[in-house]
Amino acid sequence: MAAFHHHHHHPSADLRRLFHRLTVASSLSILCFSLVYLLTGCCESDLTEKSDFKPLVSGWPYERNVTIVSVDASATVGEGALSGHRGLEGNNSGKEWTATRRLPQALIIGVKKGGTRALLEFLRLHPDIRALGSEPHFFDRHYARGLDWYRSMMPKALDGQIVMEKTPRYFVTVETPARVHAMSQDVKLIVVVRDPVTRAISDYTQIISKTPNIPPFENLAFKNRTTGQIDSLWSPLWIGLYAQHLEHWLAWFPRTQIHLVSGERLISDPAGELGKVQDFLGLQRIVTDKHFYFNKTKGFPCLKKPEGSSKPHCLGKTKGRTHAYIDPEVMQRLRDFYKPHNQRFYQMAGQDFGWQ
Repeated sequence: MAAFHHHHHHPSADLRRLFHRLTVASSLSILCFSLVYLLTGCCESDLTEKSDFKPLVSGWPYERNVTIVSVDASATVGEGALSGHRGLEGNNSGKEWTATRRLPQALIIGVKKGGTRALLEFLRLHPDIRALGSEPHFFDRHYARGLDWYRSMMPKALDGQIVMEKTPRYFVTVETPARVHAMSQDVKLIVVVRDPVTRAISDYTQIISKTPNIPPFENLAFKNRTTGQIDSLWSPLWIGLYAQHLEHWLAWFPRTQIHLVSGERLISDPAGELGKVQDFLGLQRIVTDKHFYFNKTKGFPCLKKPEGSSKPHCLGKTKGRTHAYIDPEVMQRLRDFYKPHNQRFYQMAGQDFGWQ
């Protein structure tokens, strides 16, 4: 009763207390809201990008921004953080804050079964690389759709970031070099090459996995088994004629704009090969040996910590398949066939890849 009388006789004190509480609560909520706004405001462009991107490939998140604040792999953080960091450390012109879709400044153009997916995934650890996860096949299949369509496929990127995509078929498609040159004369081109004999077997192994009833490798590789005449137009063998394909590109681009990656060294020394690619792209060497470990079962390197994840990551099940068995005599015939082509390729490349 006493309490009741107290309230009854002093309504103004009660109102004052209530008003005071409301003021404190609203001040706190405004403060919280401001903090949230400040923290998320700088990342707005990334958030809008996420909402309008439909993944084309399942698996790893395929459109990402990553930043590595220190070079340590454990410091990789997820999408959105980058714009904040770059904006803070860049000049204050405000340009770094806007992520836009741009045409690529670099392309991984080949070769199929050479290690292009591994290279792309390794490069995506770099905070200054924005790469499309799927293969757009613009210059070989969808050229009629035009550059605006192609640009719309690209991930958004900040000033100073390099936009890139990979489509291994570009390297072997005759009309592609001229088309790429029409888009940009300064584009940087990356080709992962691998011993053409093992590349052909890897290619055939992939074909079997999709169409199990195809004839044996030997039947397809030879026009005539008795004379040993090789069918160099059969796609798995034709792709390995690197000198022939490189010639088409050198008609449009200087050798300095084409970087060749050894598919074998990408497995045995991923950090070394990645270092050279980062140099070629004019980027700081951020992806280093700290990012890799060798998976003995798979037979190639895996990433210790992909960004946004504390778990190690290896490429998918379709990578590192056990190759189909090929008769050693057939292998030797193929080595003899490729020998002059490889020698010519080494001369054009200015480096010996050491294929047998």
